[in-house]
Amino acid sequence: MQVTERAYDEIVDLFARGSRPAEILQFRPSDAAQQRASYLLERNRAGELTDDEAAELEQLGQIEHLMQLVKARVRLHSS
Repeated sequence: MQVTERAYDEIVDLFARGSRPAEILQFRPSDAAQQRASYLLERNRAGELTDDEAAELEQLGQIEHLMQLVKARVRLHSS
């Protein structure tokens, strides 16, 4: 399973468990996902991304954006 697929699974599991707001706010991607994102960002800065890597980096960015939105809503509703 690719790191990107595992990153999606981590989020799905987070919500499927019925996580409390505090757990959602504390959520961080796995070390593997963070390392892969760092690797892809470095390759992007160096202009060395393949098309597949660029698509993967885009997906990781979408996942990050989704979690930022979810966390913002949790904060809004917890106030």
